[in-house]
Amino acid sequence: MPKPWTSELIKKALGVKKCNGSLEAATEDLSLEKAMDVARDKNGQGHLTGADLKAQTKEIIGTCVSMRVKIDGHWANDALEIINKGEWDERFN
Repeated sequence: MPKPWTSELIKKALGVKKCNGSLEAATEDLSLEKAMDVARDKNGQGHLTGADLKAQTKEIIGTCVSMRVKIDGHWANDALEIINKGEWDERFN
């Protein structure tokens, strides 16, 4: 797996050393813009397959699902649904 790991970049963006990991204790909340920054960083290293920033950010949010990190107050799976519906499209411009 290419380094730095996506999870490490997410923790750095959150400013934490470790995420809680359990659904009940999850408090980490990453802004969509910070998720996009992580996507730009990883894509700059050639580590993402998405065709555009939106698709690349969805790859980063996929990692947030397993890390129990919310995106703008939404569980990562819900954030992916919002993105798929196009509700945040203006934020990707």
